[in-house]
Amino acid sequence: MIAAYLKYLLRSGNEHSIHSPFLFDLYNRVIKVKDENAVYAEIRTLRKELLSSEEIIEILDLGAGSRINKSNQRKIRTIAKNAEKPEKFGKLFYRLVENFKPETVLELGTSLGLTTLYLSKANPNANVISFEGCPQTAAKARNHFARLGSENIEVVVGNIDQTLPVRLAQLGRALDFAYFDANHRYEPTVRYFEECLPHIQNDSVFIFDDIYWSKEMTQAWEYIKAHPKVTLTVDLFWIGLVFFHSGQAKEDFVLRF
Repeated sequence: MIAAYLKYLLRSGNEHSIHSPFLFDLYNRVIKVKDENAVYAEIRTLRKELLSSEEIIEILDLGAGSRINKSNQRKIRTIAKNAEKPEKFGKLFYRLVENFKPETVLELGTSLGLTTLYLSKANPNANVISFEGCPQTAAKARNHFARLGSENIEVVVGNIDQTLPVRLAQLGRALDFAYFDANHRYEPTVRYFEECLPHIQNDSVFIFDDIYWSKEMTQAWEYIKAHPKVTLTVDLFWIGLVFFHSGQAKEDFVLRF
């Protein structure tokens, strides 16, 4: 991971290395922005509370597991620290949703729901469908959604291998935005990606978490970048952004964030 990050630092550029007008605009208006608003403050308050919680819940982990804690009995504060994306990524997801205004948002991996709240609050009119394998974690997330007044979130509980194809078949509309943070292994990541592909439209945005978390995740990221339906990717090291704009030359960028 350290070697991969050093390589990223050497390769990454800023707006001066971008020759795609679409991405140049997105990078300057959305990606590299440092902003603050009342929603961020509200979620930050919840995050601080979770980071100090001594409550223990039973975890059902159907993914690649945790590198930090192998026990199924975990404190809320441990989950909040190790499984939740840091605030700056939540803010980025918020800005991306606010910018693209997706009607349908999928999140694979609810956890305690902090990232879900950023997605939900950025467009209260969107239908946010979040998938979680662990019933107790999902129950905690639902409580957080209710507490912060996010009524546009549907939590689908169960093994995503079974629940994702069923829920995708029920969509009845295009999949505008998807965040993949469920199973950090090659085969499930690629499978979830390919199951979602038939539902995309020209302006769909996919985000893949922890693209350098393991060799398998990096292999999955390389597969996704090379896919013929993908026209533009952005490597921010911790996450990868994927776009499908037709008529655009295929390009891959490594940018600082």
